[in-house]
Amino acid sequence: MSQIEAIIFDCDGVMFESRRANLAYYNRILAEFSYPLVTIDQTDRAHLCHTASSPVVLATLMCQEDLSAALDFAASIDYREFIPHMEPESNLLDLLKQLSGDYPLAIATNRGKSIMSILEHFSLQDFFDVVVTSHDVEHPKPAPDMLFLAVEKLNMKPERCLFIGDSELDKSAAAEANVQFAGYGGGVSGMISLVDHLELLDYL
Repeated sequence: MSQIEAIIFDCDGVMFESRRANLAYYNRILAEFSYPLVTIDQTDRAHLCHTASSPVVLATLMCQEDLSAALDFAASIDYREFIPHMEPESNLLDLLKQLSGDYPLAIATNRGKSIMSILEHFSLQDFFDVVVTSHDVEHPKPAPDMLFLAVEKLNMKPERCLFIGDSELDKSAAAEANVQFAGYGGGVSGMISLVDHLELLDYL
């Protein structure tokens, strides 16, 4: 493992347990267009809602002719009503406090504008120097665009940055961007594997 000089976080599944919030959000859209709702036991569909960008999720779950209207409706929803369904991952705040001031921190998420409301709700916005969303790049994860932009804004070499993710989308993006990768939560492997956020301190 090369020396780490900056750390980039994914949002969903890394910073927050947000499956209930994401399902509620997408089910609101599906219900509006009379589609069957996604349940937590529909593993593949629920995982899609948890990891992919909204255009990808809705293009997969809906017919092409409904997609444009669904995306417009999605943009009209205030995600703040779903934030109470979210919970910060254990020891996230403690980790951020210990890293703050020693490492530049960034977020690279397939979320759109909702990330800023989430950070403000949990009073985390001041920890991060850079926030990159799916609205900032042409291609969301698993494309590397988001990490390229985060690294550029951090003014770091990609190989000196560590990206913490919880999915194969994150791992693929890190590999293409030449960024070191830590798998969080046991769902994906990395050169570092984390079950608890504070374990990262052992590697730094």
